[in-house]
Amino acid sequence: MCIGIPMQVAEAAGPGVAWCERRGERLLIDMRLVGDAAAGSWVLVFQHAARELLDESRARDIASAIEGLEAALAGDGDLDRHFADIIGREPELPEHLRKELNRA
Repeated sequence: MCIGIPMQVAEAAGPGVAWCERRGERLLIDMRLVGDAAAGSWVLVFQHAARELLDESRARDIASAIEGLEAALAGDGDLDRHFADIIGREPELPEHLRKELNRA
């Protein structure tokens, strides 16, 4: 399984690359798929390449879900706090799948 990691752009490092940070880790990230982003912007990173621009709220939700997975692997039973965005609501299909169901 592959997981994208939300990282915050710290500074541009030249055309198509930027220094990004997460949890004190600083990595040089290829920005060519999403374009240059200003310092403070959030990106979803997979294999040292930004794949998607994120708003801060979405970046926080993804980071919390990853922390929840880490907590589950460590045996922590209190996982609700990591998944606050989905607790108490019914699962929803993405829009493109809902359209497929309506055609059937």
